[in-house]
Amino acid sequence: MTRQSNNIIQTVREYGKNLFGFIRRQVGSDADAEDILQDVWYQFSNLADVETLENTGAWLYRVARNKLTDRYRRKRPDSLEDYGFEDEDGEFHWGELLLSDDQTPETELLRQVFWDALFEALQELPDNQRNVFIWNELEDQTFQQIADRTGENIKTLISRKRYAVQHLRRRLESLYLELNEL
Repeated sequence: MTRQSNNIIQTVREYGKNLFGFIRRQVGSDADAEDILQDVWYQFSNLADVETLENTGAWLYRVARNKLTDRYRRKRPDSLEDYGFEDEDGEFHWGELLLSDDQTPETELLRQVFWDALFEALQELPDNQRNVFIWNELEDQTFQQIADRTGENIKTLISRKRYAVQHLRRRLESLYLELNEL
């Protein structure tokens, strides 16, 4: 066995348990912690000359922190946030999830729950507010088209939609919070 191999084995024995504990506190499962720790050991084993490190422990923890940071920056494809977007006002929109062609059981269930809650909340609105919201948001009609259709002033229609949106936000807030916790 080479001297470098002995140094690596000794370092793994000396720092392995504590390094794993450090990583484990930052991630959701033992498996995730083991994956990151394996990446740290791989990077350590690829060092040309392990003996030139002044402080091996500090180097290992720095690499572990970098791996954790990389993991958090990486996009998670199973995260609900990937299906929506945040606008310039900081509001989150779930349009991608609700209108996508993704046919997984999870997205189908979430879609059904959302649409059921939305239509239940819409039924609580006065007809004029409900109609303006549906025509503008769900049927993509402009306020001018709705004004031509109903004979109402555009400012009146905008006001009705605003009241509808406020009501829907209040009614769907708990669902929104539940979806964000997934």
